[in-house]
Amino acid sequence: MRIERLGDLGEAPSVLRALARATTRLRLAPPAALTGEWFGSRAVIAPSVTAAGVAVGDVFDVDPGDRTDGPVGGGWFGYLAYPDAGADGVQPRIPQAAGGWSDCVLRCDRDGTWWHESLSGAGLSDWVSDALQSAPVPRDAVITWGAADRAAHQRGVRACLEAIAAGEVYQACVCTRFTGTLDGDPVDFFVDAVSRTAPARAAYVAGDWGAVASFSPELFLRRCGEAMTSSPIKGTLPAHADPAELRASVKDVAENIMIVDLVRNDLGRIAHIGSVTVPELLAVRPAPGVWHLVSTVSAQVPARLPMASVLEATFPPASVTGTPKARARELLTGWEPHRRGIYCGTIGLASPVAGCELNVAIRTVEFAADGTAVLGVGGGITADSDPALEWDECLHKAAPIIGGSAGSARRVSPRVAWAR
Repeated sequence: MRIERLGDLGEAPSVLRALARATTRLRLAPPAALTGEWFGSRAVIAPSVTAAGVAVGDVFDVDPGDRTDGPVGGGWFGYLAYPDAGADGVQPRIPQAAGGWSDCVLRCDRDGTWWHESLSGAGLSDWVSDALQSAPVPRDAVITWGAADRAAHQRGVRACLEAIAAGEVYQACVCTRFTGTLDGDPVDFFVDAVSRTAPARAAYVAGDWGAVASFSPELFLRRCGEAMTSSPIKGTLPAHADPAELRASVKDVAENIMIVDLVRNDLGRIAHIGSVTVPELLAVRPAPGVWHLVSTVSAQVPARLPMASVLEATFPPASVTGTPKARARELLTGWEPHRRGIYCGTIGLASPVAGCELNVAIRTVEFAADGTAVLGVGGGITADSDPALEWDECLHKAAPIIGGSAGSARRVSPRVAWAR
């Protein structure tokens, strides 16, 4: 592997913007990007990735590396959509899974220094070097959003409460969605929103099929050698609230602990016996527009276990399904009118050097090739959930994206405008 120090290239959004303009001009495949807290770095960007639709069993199919000192080198960038249909039975808008391989990346370390890393040993391409010399003028990318279906969401929440009372499930994540039309380029929308909100697990992947722009705060899986970690989020308050209220909330604490148990069960199916632990329980952390309760579950998993087997045991993420997981998934297909798509799936990178890191694709916008956009939001329902408050939580989560400024949603439905 070849590693070259590039120095200070600026913030990740501006680097991504420059690469995106260059690939458009040169008619190359677009870049893919991970920004926030990935692989111990601020950003990992592939300058150009041909992200095509692939079989679900082939995603992230890379033997995981075990290097933890920084370098990533390259690997497979892509996504896997949430697998279940909605009540309408409509087929996916974009491929169920898509991605592609990059032999090189630009990586911004924790100190803000950029590096060029190449698995093949090749040097920095001339076109990439030229692109990094410029600072393109930001361009607007505006989504005109419609209102989410409050009545359908409330019906789903009430049905979930009835299922909980009947003992069918203990908890389930009931979701809704906003739909809109994009005027501009998805990468410009992503760049602007990341610049404003700085989410921990942001990700961008695009292809001829469209694009996914994720502003997630949540880690689904980190795999490095035999070590595997998941950090589920359950429990939310708006950013203006007192974060101490989260730890004091019986509902939020119960919700989080139930999902921790589900993650422990999922990882326990593939982990070495006795290796599943909970090193962090009920930590309060900020995310764009909200406070969250976050826990961490760790395990030791055979390094040679294929990613297909890992995902079979753990996907879709526990925090976006419910307990028991199988029954919650069955019921959700009737409670939610529409297929979730990439929302509640996962996006990330599998590197033969540094392992695999995947987010939970919440706060994620799915763009079809025709420019239509979908944003899913939801929350966990427990026995003492209030349907009206659950709707408010959806609005709080959507607000940083729906109620943004330039490059985001300028034309906002009055129904959601207050959530700014």
